[in-house]
Amino acid sequence: MVRIATWNVNSVKQRVPRLLSWLDERQPDVVCLQETKLADEAFAELLGAELAHREYEVALYGEAQWNGVAILSRVGLEDVVKGIAGAPGFPLPEARAVSATCGGIRVHSVYAPNGRVPGSDHYQYKLAWLGALRAMVGAGPAAAIVCGDMNIAPTDADVFDPDAYVGQTHVTQPERAALAELQAVGLRDVLREHWPSARVFTYWDYRAGMFQKDLGMRIDLVLAGAPVASRVRAAWVDRQARKGTLPSDHAPVIVDLDEAPDGDIGPVVPPPSAPLLKRGAFKLPQSP
Repeated sequence: MVRIATWNVNSVKQRVPRLLSWLDERQPDVVCLQETKLADEAFAELLGAELAHREYEVALYGEAQWNGVAILSRVGLEDVVKGIAGAPGFPLPEARAVSATCGGIRVHSVYAPNGRVPGSDHYQYKLAWLGALRAMVGAGPAAAIVCGDMNIAPTDADVFDPDAYVGQTHVTQPERAALAELQAVGLRDVLREHWPSARVFTYWDYRAGMFQKDLGMRIDLVLAGAPVASRVRAAWVDRQARKGTLPSDHAPVIVDLDEAPDGDIGPVVPPPSAPLLKRGAFKLPQSP
């Protein structure tokens, strides 16, 4: 059994106690982290001893204050590659992707650009960056998995209310087309494949009580090549990790290969208790 998880921690320095207790509770074998917001040396100083004690090898690609990705592995860590060959910068390359082979699987931890405003320079950067990621993954082995914050909700079913996102990034046709082109190299959205009609979110804005109201988006994805996707026995969002004091605004996504030690326990654990709102009843906090 191999447990693979991805989590945008939104500053690993702010989440150290939560991250370590979560590792101890969930016991993932491979963890892809995003938005670590630490240079590699600072990350190693902060967490190196704790992760080594838990028998994790670590691949890092970070920068001070912004972005940053990592892979933690207890099943091997070989052929580490920082960044994406040919990827654009904004204007310089950013720490948004790191890959390594873990237990025979090529693992990519990725943090896609936000895009900011449709049609903006940052939006065009996002689309070009996704194209470079597609080329990299497509040239690699079929036994691959792309984990991370894609900053794209694949379909309208992956946002709490499509009407609330009109004119916003994350849901536009070019972004979704870029994601579909990435998947077309042979990647399967294993969480949605496992729960095709379930209401599943991974991100909730800190503002306006959106987590408590379950007004979220599913933008943290696990995309697996066929040799990996065929091994999936459970796929779920660890909503518990979004609760409590000083949480990230994202929840981890957990995928179990070969066996499911917690059983096929549902798409979101624990399930939200908030009732569904009527479509069009809620505006995003950033909306005018």
